[in-house]
Amino acid sequence: MASRRPAAQRAIPGGLKELLAADLQLRVELLHVEPHVWRRVIVPEAVTLSKLHQVLQTAMGWTDSHLHEYVIARKHYGIPDPDWPSEEPLQDERRVQLKPFIEARVRRFTYLYDFGDGWEHSVHIERIDDAISGVAYPRLIEAAGRCPPEDVGGP
Repeated sequence: MASRRPAAQRAIPGGLKELLAADLQLRVELLHVEPHVWRRVIVPEAVTLSKLHQVLQTAMGWTDSHLHEYVIARKHYGIPDPDWPSEEPLQDERRVQLKPFIEARVRRFTYLYDFGDGWEHSVHIERIDDAISGVAYPRLIEAAGRCPPEDVGGP
């Protein structure tokens, strides 16, 4: 039986779709808080981690006034700062796109914001869709809850 969903709305199949360009549907959840706070956004697969940081800041309602870092496949990504050396080797997020992680079948990763308060976000790649020409990115398509105020000490 054929799928009733249009091609542009298929769930991620067991195998990876071979696409020239794709949209990624991400579910971003702020962990360790009640009630649940989450966002669903669509970004192009070629988005850099640096640009994704801007998307996450806007979507979640943060003010981008603290340090941040990604942990993807046990590697750390951020903006290296000689005044804030990292315990783990830090890859420069400005030079890294999401696309290679998709190709490596990574489907979840962590986004950390404000190391003092420790806001931890789980980012789940829910779907890979065919890119739609003429559509603006990024797109916030669904959301629930508000993020706590910044500088309150964390969860």
